[in-house]
Amino acid sequence: MEKQWDIIEVLRHSRHDWMNKLQLIKGNIDLNRIDRVKAVIDEIIIEAQNETKLSNLPMPGFVSLLLKTNWENPSFELEYEVFVEKGTVKIDDEILTNWTKQFFLCLHNAIEAFQENHLSITIESQLNGLRFFFDFSGIIRNKELIETFLAEERIPLDLTVKEFSQNELALEVFMPAV
Repeated sequence: MEKQWDIIEVLRHSRHDWMNKLQLIKGNIDLNRIDRVKAVIDEIIIEAQNETKLSNLPMPGFVSLLLKTNWENPSFELEYEVFVEKGTVKIDDEILTNWTKQFFLCLHNAIEAFQENHLSITIESQLNGLRFFFDFSGIIRNKELIETFLAEERIPLDLTVKEFSQNELALEVFMPAV
């Protein structure tokens, strides 16, 4: 059963994330590591810009899933980059969200817990849809589970496996416009 997030929980998690970032900045200031402070601030700015672009996509289910994944899923760290202009392409949010949830669950069950597992998602506009690049790096302990998941046919998703090893999984997913 999927957890329902209320505004208090969202704000609590968001405030916790911001406190961690502020403590990182303060700690580096205390150590007089000004170059590191500047780098952390630049990282925060880029993250906030991507969060803004993500939040502007007309896919509330998918957007919500990505925004809360790091709070709900401790088995891998998620980051995303968005190269889509606001409102340019509309796709089937429900299909994409359901597939992504299933992929996250599969990944969670297939990787080694408590390791440096990292998933990056890049979202790009295409003339007739959106292209998603899923790049995982970490420790995959059950390749067969992922292979089985990837072998399932999912129309209208066009999925291509770019790389797949014990430490890396790179997928390209195209979702046509509706």
